[in-house]
Amino acid sequence: MTDWHPIDVLLVEDDQGDILLTREAFALNKVRNRLDVVNDGEQAMAYLRREGAYAGAPRPDLILLDLNLPRMNGLEVLREIKADAALRTIPVVILTTSEAEEDILHSYRLHANAYVSKPVDFEQFIRVVRQIDDFFVTVAKLPTPGQRP
Repeated sequence: MTDWHPIDVLLVEDDQGDILLTREAFALNKVRNRLDVVNDGEQAMAYLRREGAYAGAPRPDLILLDLNLPRMNGLEVLREIKADAALRTIPVVILTTSEAEEDILHSYRLHANAYVSKPVDFEQFIRVVRQIDDFFVTVAKLPTPGQRP
């Protein structure tokens, strides 16, 4: 028996097609995790800091972060998350179209927990989302809600 419990996932993505694909992947995988979406880096930081319209936002257990974002790019968001003692323990998976070695290296230098290139094929995209979900829900140990910093 597993002690599985749903997790809160924040998707930081500006491409409406990729947002739809991620939602469909969660639905097809019967992922019962909560998926919230913000469309740019500034919204991501407001959500994470529970500012303004996001005052009641849950603290995510996992962040799926695109690099190519308006107003504040993904690397800037990652830098701010990992520099903030209240946020740095949230696992951040870079989920982006970039396969540039420079982006991969820079992401890991900023303490990304994983770097995943988005597949263009729908079936592969579904598989990738399932693998991310399986790892962070059933394999990795995350702090329980009452124990989160």
